[in-house]
Order: sequence, then structure tokens, then C-alpha cells
Amino acid sequence: YSLETDSRLHVRITDADHPRWEVPQDIIPRPTSVSEDVLLGSPGMDNATLPSSATISKVSSDLTFSIHTNPFHFTVSRRSTGDILFDTSATLIFKDRYLEVTTALPAGRASLYGFGEHTKRTFRLQPNDTFTLWNEDLERSDLLDRNLYGSHPFYMDVRPGGNAHGVLLLNSNGMDILYGGSYITYKVIGGVLDFYFFAGPSPLAVVDQYTQFIGRPAPMPYWSFGFHQCRYGYKNVADLEEVVAGYAKAKIPLEGVWSDIDYMDHGQDFTLDPINFPVNRLRPFVDRLHSNGQKYVVIIDPEIKRQATPNEDIFLKRNGTNVVGRVWPGEVYFPDFINPRAVEYWAQKISEFRRTIPVDGLWCDMNEPSNFGAWQPLNALDDPPYHINNSGTHRPLNNQTVPVSTVHYNGVSEYNAHNLFGLFEARATHAALLKDTARRPFVLTRSTFPGAGRYAAHWTGDNSARWDELANSINTMLSFGLFGIPMVGADLCGFRGNTSQELCSRWIQLGAFYPFARAHTERTTERRELYVWESTAQSARKAFGTRYRMLPYIYTLMYEAHTTGAPIARPLFFSYPRDADTYGVDKQFLLGRGVLVSPVLQPGATTVDAYFPAGRWFSLYDHNYPLTVATRTGKRVTLQAPVDSANVHLAGGNILPLQQPALTTSAARQGEFHLLVALTENGTASGELFLDDGESMEMGGVGGKWTLVKFSCSTAESKGIITTTVSSHVVQNSYAPSRAQVIGNVVFMGLQSPAKGFTIYVNNVELKAARTKSRTTGAFSVSGLSLAIGKEFQIKVVMSH
Repeated sequence: YSLETDSRLHVRITDADHPRWEVPQDIIPRPTSVSEDVLLGSPGMDNATLPSSATISKVSSDLTFSIHTNPFHFTVSRRSTGDILFDTSATLIFKDRYLEVTTALPAGRASLYGFGEHTKRTFRLQPNDTFTLWNEDLERSDLLDRNLYGSHPFYMDVRPGGNAHGVLLLNSNGMDILYGGSYITYKVIGGVLDFYFFAGPSPLAVVDQYTQFIGRPAPMPYWSFGFHQCRYGYKNVADLEEVVAGYAKAKIPLEGVWSDIDYMDHGQDFTLDPINFPVNRLRPFVDRLHSNGQKYVVIIDPEIKRQATPNEDIFLKRNGTNVVGRVWPGEVYFPDFINPRAVEYWAQKISEFRRTIPVDGLWCDMNEPSNFGAWQPLNALDDPPYHINNSGTHRPLNNQTVPVSTVHYNGVSEYNAHNLFGLFEARATHAALLKDTARRPFVLTRSTFPGAGRYAAHWTGDNSARWDELANSINTMLSFGLFGIPMVGADLCGFRGNTSQELCSRWIQLGAFYPFARAHTERTTERRELYVWESTAQSARKAFGTRYRMLPYIYTLMYEAHTTGAPIARPLFFSYPRDADTYGVDKQFLLGRGVLVSPVLQPGATTVDAYFPAGRWFSLYDHNYPLTVATRTGKRVTLQAPVDSANVHLAGGNILPLQQPALTTSAARQGEFHLLVALTENGTASGELFLDDGESMEMGGVGGKWTLVKFSCSTAESKGIITTTVSSHVVQNSYAPSRAQVIGNVVFMGLQSPAKGFTIYVNNVELKAARTKSRTTGAFSVSGLSLAIGKEFQIKVVMSH
């Protein structure tokens, strides 16, 4: 055990005499020094020679570790409060293929979040929840509490008063995790008990510390924050052309067109259907997309048709020969992404394909890995002594995947590395695109593990067009924010089953605020592109019009995620950790620090019951920006629910950078910026804006071409004169366009209405020519400005009372 940093404690329990499988260092690099460790059970050391207990603590750290040898158990506590965070006194079992440890929790005082990937009814974990971690291609992701595509043995614990900590069991083997309210029990079928504790004490500090360890989220290209359309079942290039034309005619933003396996020649990666997607039709279509500022993304699966494979030793093996599976092309081999030569092969195939069709991103599906066939046991690995609750029915580990007796490069067994397969493929795909394009890659992956966010975004899989799935998507989105994968979203309007106009409209109104916004449908469903019905088209124009206005803010949140791990979409307690009433809120969420989304999640609803934490809240959809709620304590408010929009509010204390909406992100970036200044009761606010070209390999790196501007607002009163001042501080200004791009409009929300008039000063010069407008609602706008983003400025509004 060791305090690796002041905020991170490492406790590792292993077999001192025999090496055991551990998550590879190249997946999550970590210190190897044991200078502060005490190795229990080392050769020549028995329990009789050990002290009965030992404690490790540092003045600079809030974590205290205590270990006891008779009987063996350990505790982790918070030094500043004495609160026990982790206590294994109940039980600990360590066998070859079965490890069990239980930690006690303070009943009623611990609010837990995390453990995935599962579809859950609530974001906060409920007592008697069981979490099986084994990456599985379930045909439907809407089955509650079943293990899905990713494995994340990480949770956050928020205690009364707002102190939070995080716990990671760094183990890639299959496991069941039982949460009983007053305890957590881990039942693991291999590896070691490798725990990491993150001190917080705020929820944002926990994810900062966690992603500092597992890897910061990859920067996503600017265009990926636009709206994307896909369907499994687009018949040919003409079908794609009609979709693009349909969006243009309806004046609904469309950033990217995606192709599912329809474009392939009989389901084979890196091929084109010669009849329906011939290169002489598809390539001009993609070129036209690019000339219009739009993008093209295709799906790839980690299976290569048996007859099309090279004569290279780069595939998974079983019993000395290549594993032969059955997926879309028929009989297939599976690339072994642990093998460096397989990674080179993958990069070569991607590069060759991009010479034919210059795709802008790649979508990695079926990478648990999925397989349609069945297997007979080969050895003891195929039938472990403890059967985890795979698929909710204790299905064999070999079900719908490659057998766990499969062998990877360097003798690594699939039994140990199964949950890493999707991460390995995402890493290889990210590296291939980076090498081939020299631009920021966009990779979307279905299967994930801690660290996958360093390479890829994620979507929630094959959901269904149902109201409960609409609501549950918020829980999954918020969970992946904890997991270090902030670029996440669900298929808008559902993937499986036919939708209704009402459900689809409400899903659009919510989905426009997912970090990743894509509509994708199954081929047997009725067509439901957002322009098909006028009701959904109206919702789309309004919701995505707002999203595209907010792109500067959302992209700045991506910069924050990349540098600190902060989720883009966040639970309310991230901003209000002391408000215990936020701990159970999962029908609303925040974008960043202060944009509150309160969607309609029930059919026929005309109102929404929304929770507002303490402070002032202003409507973003009302052009007058009225003050909706002002409360000194959090309270529930019944809001009207318009048929064409969700309720979206901005918390006082935030400055939001906005731009004019357009039908593509590149067009939207050409316009001037606006600032929305939402004041607290004492007249303060802050915000920031990050700008770069949206595609450079690094985001905000040393020597890079980027601009960061911090905005602040303060208010002072003297002798009946109230002065509200907005200032900008340019932290860095090496992105050239920021010297020419301007702020043309500033709107203040929450200003007191002046009794005797007002005067505006820009950089201490009275502004006589600017257009101003004061409203009785408390909104006050200053337009006609031309303030360069990259140059510091100051705006004063002086009001007499």
C-alpha cells in the first residue's frame, strides 16, 4: 500500500509467491515504486513477525490507511472528519480463480454512483443492486440491470455535507458486485485485488484525480458536437443523398451522415457494396458533403472474413489455430489488438480504405467482441468454479463472444483480457486515424473499460423507442461522465421499434443536450429522420438551434474535460454538493456548471416537476430571459412543458459564450459571439471560452495554437450608483482567428431596473452609439459592439437609483 499522491491511495493484495494477471501497464501506466509499501506475506515473512496493525498517513493528505493482521483487514478513512470510507473487516477470500472482499458502508449516509455498464432506473445506486461486469453483446440494451458492453469497477461515494471520494478496483476479470446499502461485496474470478482510493473531497475533484490516473478524456473534434444521422438500412447512395436533402429542405442542422454495415460488401470491413455503394457514386457524395462542411462516418467491426485474411500470425488463437467465429460476413478471424503487428495491419487497412473513401471518423461496433456462434469447453478456464451472473441468467462466459480459453499475443488469455478487447481496438483505431490524417481523431466505441475515454466516445447501444428508455438514458450518460468518457449519448428516438411523434419530439428535446447527439434506427423500423414529421422538425429546429448557439460553451466544456476530467453532462450535486436533495435527482442534469436541462419524460405531460438548487435561474428558451426561480434553499417547481421544447435554465453566476446558429458547425463558427451574463443576487458571474481550429491533434497543449479567455462580472454600489462590470482576461491568444472574431452583443440577466437611467462604458469610454434595450424582466442587452475575443476588454453598466 502507498500514498502515490496526496489524493490517491493504492492498496494491492496479491500472491507474493506466484505472479498473477494484472491490467497491463500500457493500458493504465502506474508507479512501480514500493518505497512506502509493506509487503504482507512476502517470502520469509509470516504473520507472527508482523505488527498487529499499522497506519499510513501524511499531513498533506486527507486519506489515512490502517491495516490489521489478526484477522487481516484494512480501513481507509478521511483524516479531516474521521469518516471511514472503506472497511474490509467482514470477509476476504483470495483463491486462484475466486477473490472476494466486502467493505462496510455507513447505512443511510453513503450515496453511491457508478459501476457499469448497465441500464438502470436510477442514477444513484439502490440497495440490493447487483452489478455483473463482463462485456457482453446483449441484443437489447433496454434490459434493466444486465451487464452490457463495458466494464467499469469504479464508484463515487457522496456523504452528507458534500464530501465525496472515489474507489476503483483495477481488475479486468469478470466479477459480480453486490451493493447491499450497508456494504459492497466484490466477487471476482481472477487477477488481483488492486484498489485505488481518490480523496476528493468534491465530486469534481474525484473525477479530476480519477482521470489523472486512468487517462484524460480525448479531445473531440469540433464537428463531432454537431448533429449526426444514421440508419441501419440506408439502401444505397441515393438514399443518403435524399437524407441530406431532406435535412437541408427542413432547415434542420446536419453535421454528419453515417453508414452502418449496409455500405459493405457482404458485411466485410474495408469494402464497398459494388451495386448499392460503388466507389464512383459514394466518393462524389462524400466529396459533396465535405464541400458543404459536412462529414461522413462509417462502422467497422473487429472481425475479418476468413477468406480475406492475410497470411500473418495476427489473430486470436485457440488450441494452436486461429479462432473461427461467425459474424456478419460469415466465418471470421478476430484481430489480436495486443499484437503490435495486428495494430499495424489495422492501421494499414484503415489508411488504404481512406484513400478510396476519405471518412472523417470511425465507429467501432461489435467489439466486446461479439460472435454469433457457440463453443464447447476446451479447458478449465471455460468453466470457472464461480459463475458470475452473466446476462442476468448466469450464462457461460463464452456466450456470444470468443471463448475465454482463447489466447492472445504473449500468451495472454481471453479469460483475463476479455474486458479489455474494446479498449485495445479503440486505441488501435485512434492511433491509425491520427497517423493517417494528422488531425484529431473521432472514434466511437461500444465496448469500454477504464481508460477508453483517452481514445473514444461512446453511445449507449441498441436502445428501444420507449419512454422508460428515454428517461434511463440520462442515468447512463451521467455514469459515463464519472467513468472518464464524457462524449456520450443515446440513439435519439430509439434504435429498436417504432416511435411516436410525441416520443420522438421529446427525445429530440433531450438529445439535443447529450454531449454526443446522433439519431440511429434499426432497418425494420419506420423511417423517422427528424424532418419526417412537422412536429419533430419543429422540435429539432428549436432544440438544435439552441445547441448550435451553445457550441462555444459546449466545446469549452470539452477543453475542461480534457484537462481536468470534468464531465460535460453532470448530475446536479456536482455543482451543489452540500444540497442533499440533489443526490437523488436523475430526471434533470447540468451541462457544465450551470445549464440545467429539465426534459419531459412522460407521455402526455403538459408540466414538469423540476428541482432548482439555491440561487437564481433564468430561462434560456424565452427570448426575454425572465427570472424563473429565485430561492435561498433548493425547491421543486412545476414548470409548463411546451410541446416543442424542454425547459433549459441558466444559473445565476454564469457567463455563457454563444454564437449564431447555422446548419453546420463550420458555418456557425463564422458568426460573431454573444455573451449571456446571468447575475447572482450580489451581481457576480464568471465563465470562459476556449477556441482553436477544432481539429489539431492536441487541445490546449504547450506551444499549440489556441485561445483561452476568462470572463468575470462584479457589481458595486456607492451613493445610489450601481456599477456592474464585465471584464475579460486573455490567458492565451495564439489562435489567429480569435484576434479577428468579435463579441457583438452582451445580455445581462438579473440586473436591477434603473430608476433614473444608465450609462455604458467600454474600456472606460462612454458608449453612445451602441444599441441598448432594458426589459422589465431584468434582462438588459448591449448590442452593436465589436470587441475582439483575443483582446482584453471591460464593459461597465452604471445605473442611478
